Amino acid sequence: MVDIKTVYNALSKVAYDFPVPIVELLQIQTKDPFRVLVGTILSARTKDETTAKVLPKLFSKVKMASDFRGLSLSQIEKLIYPVGFYKTKAKHLKLLPDVLDERYQGEIPSTVEELIELPGVGRKTANLVVAVAFQKPAICVDVHMHRIMNRLGYIKTKNPLETEMVLRKKLPVEYWTTISGLIVAYGQHICRPISPKCSECIIRKECKRVGVTTSR
Repeated sequence: MVDIKTVYNALSKVAYDFPVPIVELLQIQTKDPFRVLVGTILSARTKDETTAKVLPKLFSKVKMASDFRGLSLSQIEKLIYPVGFYKTKAKHLKLLPDVLDERYQGEIPSTVEELIELPGVGRKTANLVVAVAFQKPAICVDVHMHRIMNRLGYIKTKNPLETEMVLRKKLPVEYWTTISGLIVAYGQHICRPISPKCSECIIRKECKRVGVTTSR
């Protein structure tokens, strides 16, 4: 059986050896729900270093959701380029103030169920906003979290949504808001999707290496 406390404590000791994931960087810089929301929307399927360069440029022009109304779609596209799928994300940001006004009196909502009603917001983004901006328990599941939790043998799930639901029942709540950042950093640098660096892994004694066929 995987001792998740041992895993968590071990990863906590090495977390700062790796570049800070963009969401953790946002947490350090701000807890403003609007900035956290926009930052997480832009970070989806985008390298952290790209998002980190784009956000200061965007936030120099946009201080609140209503500011998107004063920008054309092409202006928003230029501000957020070269994040992944920037044209689609620009459309979502352009729609954001109207949806917020219509449904939530212009405020960023604080629950996952409400946040996923916003344009461009999936469960991963919603959970990140709840955890980072509102400091409420939330489990942020991305490809790294899904892969590593299954690779460890802690859970056995088929997709990120199922992973989130199972972790909500199994993972102690005190780890919910912080373990994702540790897992993401570790997944980007050590526990890679293909040929993970098992020889360098500090949690290899806890890992069942489910699905691992080649490693370094």
